[in-house]
Amino acid sequence: MNYQNFIEIRADKRFGKPCLKGTRISVYDVLNWLSNGMSKEDIKNDFEEVSDDMIHACLAYAADKERRLISVA
Repeated sequence: MNYQNFIEIRADKRFGKPCLKGTRISVYDVLNWLSNGMSKEDIKNDFEEVSDDMIHACLAYAADKERRLISVA
């Protein structure tokens, strides 16, 4: 999964937090919704602009960030 196709970081959007391209939905928002029990279908129903690939990109971004933190320590 090449999450860069779906996630962008811009200083003028959500204070530079990683967000889904074309939205103001942050990666953190999606991860938080999933961790609180929302399904992918729930998220897509609430936010029509979000796709399965975008949700998978958020998970891939988080996994990559975690891997980078572990390899630095």
